[in-house]
Amino acid sequence: MNRKQFLASLLVIPALRAAAPQVQVYKTPTCGCCGNWVQHLRTNGFQVSVKDVPDTTEYRRKFGVPDSLMSCHTGVVEGYALEGHVPAAEVQRILRERPKAKGLAVPGMPMGSPGMEAARTQPYNVMLIDLAGKASVYASYPKK
Repeated sequence: MNRKQFLASLLVIPALRAAAPQVQVYKTPTCGCCGNWVQHLRTNGFQVSVKDVPDTTEYRRKFGVPDSLMSCHTGVVEGYALEGHVPAAEVQRILRERPKAKGLAVPGMPMGSPGMEAARTQPYNVMLIDLAGKASVYASYPKK
C-alpha cells in the first residue's frame, strides 16, 4: 500500500463506522450476559452505546415491549425495540425488511442465545412485536 492509498483508507474507515447502525442498550450494571450481548452486536458491525440503569422496566415499557416478553436488557435501533438476547442476524433482518412493528424480543434468557453461550443450549424463538403489542415468531433457533 502506498502513502496515497493509506491516507485514503484513513478517510474510509470513519465513514464506514458512521454508517453502522447505532444501538442504545439499557442494562443493569451487574449483568454480565448483557455485556456479552453488547459485544455480540459490536462484533457483527453495530455501534453500541450502553447506559447502566437500576431497572430496565421503564425502558421496556417506553419502547412498547409487553411484560410477557421481558428479558434482562432493552435496546433500541432505528426505532425498533430489542428485548433480550436477539441475534445480530435478526436485527440486521428487521432493519432490511422494515416491518411495521415495535421490535424484536427473545423472552427470558435462553441458553445458547447470543450472550448466553454455554455447553448446554436450548431452542428459542425471536418474537416480532406488532404495533398492537402482539407477538409472533420471527425466527426460531437453532435454525433448521
